[in-house]
Amino acid sequence: QVQLVESGGGLVQPGGSLRLSCAASGSIDNRNAMGWYRQVPGKERESVATITPSGRTNYRDSVKGRFTISRDNARNTLYLQMNSLKPEDTAVYYCIKFPNSWGQGTQVTVSS
Repeated sequence: QVQLVESGGGLVQPGGSLRLSCAASGSIDNRNAMGWYRQVPGKERESVATITPSGRTNYRDSVKGRFTISRDNARNTLYLQMNSLKPEDTAVYYCIKFPNSWGQGTQVTVSS
């Protein structure tokens, strides 16, 4: 089973940007969809963005136009570019290789 390790989280002011990376120990070839989820304490984990093997992307409404998901199969890495960040984006962000390989998460805090 592939191991996934997220990085790139941190503290950023509202309106700022971060790029999350998800490095896979094994291949993230085009046979599996991948995605980013997020979770805040006391709430269910929610989908943020997904990318299919064909490259089709899908975003939750609240991040459309601000976040961009991409994958680099040659580097076995998934990315999430997050711009115009808002305090409500604060959460632990997880990457997933569908159906059920999860990373350990990286904290994103948006605060002034």
